[in-house]
Amino acid sequence: MNTVSAASDRRKGPSLRQWLGYGGFALIGLVLLVVAIWRGDILRAALDPQIPFQTYDPPPAPDYATADAWALRDDRAPAAGPAAIFFVHSTTFDGGSEWNGPIDHAAADAYLKRVVLPNHAGPFARAGAISAPRYRQGSLYTRLSLRDDSREARAFAYQDILAAFEAWLLRYPDSPMILAGVEQGGELVERLVRERVATDPALRRRLAAVYLIDVVVPADRLSAEIPACETRSQFGCIVAFAPVEEGQDRTAFQRLRRALVWDDRGRLIELDGRPAVCVNPVTGTADGAAVPARLHHGATNATGLEWGARPALTAREIATQCRGGLLRHTAPSRESFRATGSWADRRKVNQYNLFFSDIELDAQARLAAWVAAPAR
Repeated sequence: MNTVSAASDRRKGPSLRQWLGYGGFALIGLVLLVVAIWRGDILRAALDPQIPFQTYDPPPAPDYATADAWALRDDRAPAAGPAAIFFVHSTTFDGGSEWNGPIDHAAADAYLKRVVLPNHAGPFARAGAISAPRYRQGSLYTRLSLRDDSREARAFAYQDILAAFEAWLLRYPDSPMILAGVEQGGELVERLVRERVATDPALRRRLAAVYLIDVVVPADRLSAEIPACETRSQFGCIVAFAPVEEGQDRTAFQRLRRALVWDDRGRLIELDGRPAVCVNPVTGTADGAAVPARLHHGATNATGLEWGARPALTAREIATQCRGGLLRHTAPSRESFRATGSWADRRKVNQYNLFFSDIELDAQARLAAWVAAPAR
């Protein structure tokens, strides 16, 4: 009798509890699949402030007469050169409820000090005294979206950079100048140079070089008074480049297609196929020649180093070439030159610098040319 009953139970199939268990596993699997496919969209949506920029109340404006408004203020390395360096940092604030980050945001400031300053301001430390303003930067979300709200938030940050620059000029009325910006910072410095420096003969005479790093700059927007650098012995010119790894043609296409550049009214508009500037930081030239890895001066991962500490450098790591308005480079071989961190961190500027020593040498060469010039 028991044998018959057991056989009958097996013919009935899974119980209700078993079916619920199977359904639960299937539901979990479906959720994991959806998250895997649309994870980027989900995380991007979480950074959206969800309010129009026109009704947005931004954080208070910085007071550049105070030390708190500066991440670096007149910092000078031992035996540094005579230049005054104005450095504008890249995006460090992720977003969420704010279109523009407050200057006292703890996580953004920690990322600035841990990653951006040692890797990307570091190459200028030997040239002179560096000042880096904190500013109400456009959030990471504004870099991931082309909507009008994002463009307005990015343009909003310019007023802080202009105010910081004017305050900085009061402390450095005579020194040779190096202006540098990375990613969002490069975008803002490009406008500053065109609208404020190129129109002032006294400032132009003081200009040793401009560095617009990891930013697409349209060639037809450069001022004739401050052109792209043609040789490393030239001063008063612009070194601009947007790096993309060789073989990443889709990334290169997207980089140019999604690039936003300034118009005459201070708005960010599409590049729309216009030629972009590329000066190879390894050679300091814009000739488009293929540059072998043996000429590469040195890459580093300085993340986590205290400001002023000298990082270890790796020379002959990558080959480079300016091509199609972008700086194409071979893939670095070392594991330390790989993207790491959270989803958001991997969409910010690199947590290493492939051209640390190249930019350092370039800045010193242009500063030396400025100092040696008989008349400016």
